[in-house]
Amino acid sequence: MELKWLEDFLSLAETGSFSRSAEQRHVTQPALSRRIRALEAWLGVPVLDRSTYPSRLTAAGEAFKGPAADIVNRLHAARSLARGQQPVAGDALVFAVPHTLAFAFFPAWLGRLKAEFGEVPTRLMAGNVHDVVMSLAEGGCDLLLCYHHPSHPVWLDPARFEGLCLGTERVRAFVPRGRAGDPRWQLPGSAQAPIPFLRYGPNTYLRRMVDTILDRAAEPAHLALQYESDMAESLKAMLLAGHGLAFLPASAVARELERGEVAVAGGAPWSLEMEVRLYRDRANTRPELARLWQHLLDRAKRSMPAEGAPAV
Repeated sequence: MELKWLEDFLSLAETGSFSRSAEQRHVTQPALSRRIRALEAWLGVPVLDRSTYPSRLTAAGEAFKGPAADIVNRLHAARSLARGQQPVAGDALVFAVPHTLAFAFFPAWLGRLKAEFGEVPTRLMAGNVHDVVMSLAEGGCDLLLCYHHPSHPVWLDPARFEGLCLGTERVRAFVPRGRAGDPRWQLPGSAQAPIPFLRYGPNTYLRRMVDTILDRAAEPAHLALQYESDMAESLKAMLLAGHGLAFLPASAVARELERGEVAVAGGAPWSLEMEVRLYRDRANTRPELARLWQHLLDRAKRSMPAEGAPAV
């Protein structure tokens, strides 16, 4: 038995959809299906009726759903309790942050936070979106900082996790300085002379955001793939070297844009706004985390209309 089998099962029980649950769990549909079958093999009975569409839980699956949720909640609570007895050296709060936010957004945000709240001993764990989300889900960090967009939400059980919106980040297309005035490098480009394109790898969150921008555009973009990387910083380096157009979060190129080293390619229709959210596990009772979270809640309430609700 593996804990992720139970979490997969509970996600599937909630969504009723392998595709939605696979996205929530950050795995492929075949991998999710294999894990559900592994759970059924361990239980000795099927938990899913695959003869219907959408799939439904069997009677055994319905009976198992409550105990499975209880097991998952108890295990996570026990882990949080154990971690509370063994704090990180120096009482540092552990942040799990995707690479792009770690390079750009996080340092500036932490600086503003310290100016208001005081020193915050911090340890940063940077990784891809899947890894940092799983770090919070598995109790490996105190706080998760990540992007959120309605078309590709990062799913975390609201009964267990609490979140705050810290701000927004706009993704848009940029071209190198030498191409700033060249109409051939302005989106959508042309079929005769497609724009050299620097693209995110297929398993990255920002790739999904860029695909959303391109899918929603009123006319197709004419792009010729030149380079692909999972790292926004790598695409930025290639952009600055003049190799092509790249879609980047605005904070990642703020200084370069101000210095005129890059220019925007295309207007508002070729951009997308994401939220930047911070999450914590409600079962994590570290005093340092509780004080910081209360400060963030109070600040969010002060900055919103009286009827607004800061938590997400």
